[in-house]
Amino acid sequence: MTEATPTERVNAWLETFAAALARNDTAGAADLFGEECYWRDLIAFTWNIKTVEGRDAVKAMLDANLERVQPRSWHLTEDATVAGTTTEAWAAFETEVGRGVAHVRLKGGKCWTLLTTTEELKGFEEHKGATRPNGHAFGYVAGRKSWLEEKLEEEATLGHTKQPYCVIIGGGQGGIALGARLKQLDVPTIIIEKNERPGDSWRKRYRSLCLHDPVWYDHLPYIPFPENWPIFSPKDKLGDWLEMYAKVMELNYWGSTECKNARYDEAAGEWIVTVERNGETITLRPKQLVLATGMSGMPNEPKFPGAERFKGEQHHSSKHPGGEAYAGKKCIVVGSNTSAHDIAADLWEHGADVTMLQRSSTCIVGSENFTRVNFGALYSEKAIASGITTEKADLISASMPYALMADVQKPMAEAVAKKDADLLKRLEKVGFMLDFGDDGTGLPMKYMRRGSGYYIDVGASDMVADGKIKLKSRVSIKEITETGLVLSDGTALDADLIVYCTGYGSMNGWAALLISQEVADKVGKCWGLGSDTTYDPGPWEGEQRNMWKPTHQEALWFHGGNLHQSRHYSQYLALQLKARLEGIATPVYGMEPVHHLG
Repeated sequence: MTEATPTERVNAWLETFAAALARNDTAGAADLFGEECYWRDLIAFTWNIKTVEGRDAVKAMLDANLERVQPRSWHLTEDATVAGTTTEAWAAFETEVGRGVAHVRLKGGKCWTLLTTTEELKGFEEHKGATRPNGHAFGYVAGRKSWLEEKLEEEATLGHTKQPYCVIIGGGQGGIALGARLKQLDVPTIIIEKNERPGDSWRKRYRSLCLHDPVWYDHLPYIPFPENWPIFSPKDKLGDWLEMYAKVMELNYWGSTECKNARYDEAAGEWIVTVERNGETITLRPKQLVLATGMSGMPNEPKFPGAERFKGEQHHSSKHPGGEAYAGKKCIVVGSNTSAHDIAADLWEHGADVTMLQRSSTCIVGSENFTRVNFGALYSEKAIASGITTEKADLISASMPYALMADVQKPMAEAVAKKDADLLKRLEKVGFMLDFGDDGTGLPMKYMRRGSGYYIDVGASDMVADGKIKLKSRVSIKEITETGLVLSDGTALDADLIVYCTGYGSMNGWAALLISQEVADKVGKCWGLGSDTTYDPGPWEGEQRNMWKPTHQEALWFHGGNLHQSRHYSQYLALQLKARLEGIATPVYGMEPVHHLG
């Protein structure tokens, strides 16, 4: 008898699974999963971004949602593949309200991991491809408005005589990506940004800033970077791209506008958002409010004894203007992560005498080696040539549950460290404190768990190893004097400038500032998985806290992360908002309790 092919094996499992769901046999469906199993759902079954782990959790999720979801029309979309003991394949399916993509991995004939997503809502599809708008009705119609006239009318009325359904606070790449998604779904939206122009959040930072992630990882929705775009985007070039993108995507972008406060009117089911724009106070009343202020909250500005008497200049890295004014000056950079390295290198380039003060260990990876090992399979020219589009790469990434990522990342971290061995030895020789995460899983897991504690080396680590950037490590600041600072080992350092590269708090700090501390506490900490590692306290939650999904505050959402996350998860956040606009029932399953306030 001929052995079944991988495609036949997955297809047989999928048919059995679909049949169990069709007859509402939740126990039978759960039995098709292995003893160790993970089902990650991006709003298709749960109206949440949720991973359930174990057969009992699979059955409980189906018991709560199956009758409402009514999944059907499951079918493979391409042949299965085999990797070691795992067989995997892509499928499509429908629910009562949407169409989605699924990815399944089988071990020993049972499901090990399952990803389910909603890619579009039935009846509310984006107008693209074969259904793209005509743009102009040929012929002659008396009194009709041109495209420009209609656009100017929308700009004049939205937020004044017509209220937006959604307000996004924050006009960086996250707010712009989400705004573009909502525009294509016909969700009336205003993006609020305190800077004058899209891209200014990049333009106004220190001169040497650039993206440390490669171009293939950083595309925005709908309009990818052109093929001649550099691998690592300089800040001003990226700023210009964001400005162009906001214009081409016809976003209602309110620059030079500051949100002063917001509160939720429960009786009316809407937010009251007060903004100042061009000297005018405007009150907006959206149904949904999104804080798209990046993955970080308010700057962590330390309070060291004696800081008030320092005669030089001191500021947080978020306010650093660049190194142009500090030639010949003695500069101390407090911190040893990304901003600290970038700013220290920029100061050195401008002729400053720079000392980096390292108080805790840092994960260092060489840019070239890290890019090749961690991005090459999914985000590279090689991946594109093999047929892996950006969209498919995003789904492949999403198909791996966070609970399994550590096992995947540990050998990759070891491979990068091996390639970086010479650099790392040189850093250790000058006293730089290195780490690769609490469990040796490296930079990606540090990012997912805490969003800090690393640097992708684009040259500054060499400068530290070579002594161009001086280093003081294994010390803390005892006090700041009029002329510098005194360290815990008794060393006194003179300084004209102190830059505090001390990171940021949780995103819910913005909720505290703009709404209230009560709402911030109600929502709880943003970011982190509950891994019970440094700065990511348990219990295990299995998804990023509060990101791109419903929170414990009605109609309040958080959108942030790197360009990849902004691109990918903006799709699911936009669909959640569109469903609410159109009155589609969106019962949320599996919302985690609040374990940490900030």
